[in-house]
Amino acid sequence: MSGNPVTWFEIYVKDMERAKAFYEKTLGLKLQKLETPAEDVAEMWSFPTGQPDRYGATGALVKIADGPSGVGGTMVYFECDDCAVEAGRVRAHGGKIMKDKFAIGPHGFIAIGVDCEGNMIGLHSMK
Repeated sequence: MSGNPVTWFEIYVKDMERAKAFYEKTLGLKLQKLETPAEDVAEMWSFPTGQPDRYGATGALVKIADGPSGVGGTMVYFECDDCAVEAGRVRAHGGKIMKDKFAIGPHGFIAIGVDCEGNMIGLHSMK
Protein backbone atom coordinates (compact mmCIF):
# COMPACT_ATOMS: atom_id res chain seq x y z
CA MET A 1 0.00 0.00 0.00
CA SER A 2 1.28 3.46 -0.82
CA GLY A 3 0.04 6.80 0.42
CA ASN A 4 -2.72 7.47 2.89
CA PRO A 5 -4.76 4.29 3.60
CA VAL A 6 -7.87 6.34 4.49
CA THR A 7 -9.65 6.97 1.20
CA TRP A 8 -13.11 8.09 2.29
CA PHE A 9 -15.15 8.99 5.37
CA GLU A 10 -18.84 9.60 5.99
CA ILE A 11 -20.38 11.71 8.75
CA TYR A 12 -23.98 10.66 9.27
CA VAL A 13 -26.50 13.42 9.94
CA LYS A 14 -30.24 13.78 10.51
CA ASP A 15 -30.62 17.48 9.56
CA MET A 16 -28.57 18.03 6.38
CA GLU A 17 -29.12 21.78 6.06
CA ARG A 18 -28.03 22.37 9.66
CA ALA A 19 -25.00 20.06 9.32
CA LYS A 20 -23.99 21.53 5.96
CA ALA A 21 -24.15 25.08 7.34
CA PHE A 22 -22.17 24.02 10.45
CA TYR A 23 -19.25 22.55 8.48
CA GLU A 24 -19.15 25.24 5.81
CA LYS A 25 -19.13 28.05 8.41
CA THR A 26 -16.85 26.30 10.92
CA LEU A 27 -14.20 25.19 8.40
CA GLY A 28 -14.62 28.07 5.93
CA LEU A 29 -15.28 25.85 2.89
CA LYS A 30 -18.02 24.88 0.45
CA LEU A 31 -19.45 21.38 0.26
CA GLN A 32 -20.42 19.90 -3.11
CA LYS A 33 -23.64 17.96 -3.74
CA LEU A 34 -23.10 14.33 -4.76
CA GLU A 35 -25.43 12.00 -6.58
CA THR A 36 -26.84 9.52 -4.08
CA PRO A 37 -25.62 5.96 -4.74
CA ALA A 38 -28.50 4.04 -3.16
CA GLU A 39 -32.24 4.33 -2.56
CA ASP A 40 -31.93 4.66 1.22
CA VAL A 41 -29.37 7.49 0.93
CA ALA A 42 -31.41 10.69 0.89
CA GLU A 43 -28.61 13.19 0.41
CA MET A 44 -24.80 13.50 0.27
CA TRP A 45 -22.56 16.59 0.34
CA SER A 46 -18.82 16.08 -0.27
CA PHE A 47 -15.92 17.86 1.40
CA PRO A 48 -13.47 19.40 -1.10
CA THR A 49 -10.63 17.19 -2.25
CA GLY A 50 -7.20 17.98 -0.92
CA GLN A 51 -4.14 19.12 -2.78
CA PRO A 52 -2.17 16.34 -4.51
CA ASP A 53 1.04 17.11 -2.59
CA ARG A 54 -0.64 16.85 0.86
CA TYR A 55 -1.89 13.98 2.98
CA GLY A 56 -5.58 13.62 3.62
CA ALA A 57 -8.78 11.93 2.62
CA THR A 58 -12.09 13.31 1.55
CA GLY A 59 -15.58 12.29 2.49
CA ALA A 60 -19.13 13.49 2.82
CA LEU A 61 -22.04 14.36 5.05
CA VAL A 62 -24.59 11.60 4.50
CA LYS A 63 -28.29 11.52 5.33
CA ILE A 64 -29.78 8.01 5.30
CA ALA A 65 -33.42 7.21 5.93
CA ASP A 66 -33.61 6.31 9.64
CA GLY A 67 -29.80 6.41 9.72
CA PRO A 68 -27.59 7.10 12.72
CA SER A 69 -25.73 10.20 13.83
CA GLY A 70 -23.88 11.01 17.02
CA VAL A 71 -20.85 10.20 19.14
CA GLY A 72 -19.22 6.80 18.84
CA GLY A 73 -16.87 4.91 16.60
CA THR A 74 -14.47 6.76 14.33
CA MET A 75 -13.47 10.39 14.80
CA VAL A 76 -12.49 12.56 11.83
CA TYR A 77 -9.79 15.23 12.27
CA PHE A 78 -9.94 18.35 10.11
CA GLU A 79 -6.78 20.27 9.21
CA CYS A 80 -6.72 23.90 10.39
CA ASP A 81 -4.25 26.79 10.36
CA ASP A 82 -4.91 27.29 14.10
CA CYS A 83 -7.39 24.84 15.62
CA ALA A 84 -8.33 27.37 18.32
CA VAL A 85 -9.94 29.53 15.61
CA GLU A 86 -12.10 26.69 14.28
CA ALA A 87 -12.92 25.62 17.85
CA GLY A 88 -14.41 29.08 18.36
CA ARG A 89 -16.42 28.61 15.19
CA VAL A 90 -17.71 25.24 16.44
CA ARG A 91 -19.27 27.03 19.41
CA ALA A 92 -20.58 29.87 17.25
CA HIS A 93 -22.37 27.52 14.86
CA GLY A 94 -24.21 25.22 17.24
CA GLY A 95 -21.55 22.71 18.27
CA LYS A 96 -19.70 22.13 21.54
CA ILE A 97 -16.02 21.91 22.41
CA MET A 98 -15.18 18.94 24.62
CA LYS A 99 -11.49 19.82 24.94
CA ASP A 100 -9.95 23.15 23.95
CA LYS A 101 -6.72 23.34 21.95
CA PHE A 102 -3.87 21.38 23.52
CA ALA A 103 -0.39 20.28 22.44
CA ILE A 104 0.32 16.79 21.15
CA GLY A 105 4.11 17.11 21.18
CA PRO A 106 5.90 17.34 17.83
CA HIS A 107 2.61 16.60 16.03
CA GLY A 108 1.10 20.02 16.74
CA PHE A 109 -2.18 20.77 18.48
CA ILE A 110 -5.73 19.45 18.56
CA ALA A 111 -9.13 20.46 19.87
CA ILE A 112 -12.03 18.01 20.28
CA GLY A 113 -15.60 19.04 19.55
CA VAL A 114 -19.09 17.82 18.83
CA ASP A 115 -20.90 19.04 15.71
CA CYS A 116 -24.51 20.21 15.53
CA GLU A 117 -25.63 16.60 14.84
CA GLY A 118 -23.88 15.07 17.87
CA ASN A 119 -20.84 13.69 15.97
CA MET A 120 -17.45 13.92 17.69
CA ILE A 121 -14.86 15.71 15.51
CA GLY A 122 -11.21 16.65 15.89
CA LEU A 123 -9.46 19.83 14.77
CA HIS A 124 -5.71 19.68 14.09
CA SER A 125 -3.08 22.35 13.46
CA MET A 126 0.68 22.64 13.65
CA LYS A 127 0.60 25.99 15.47
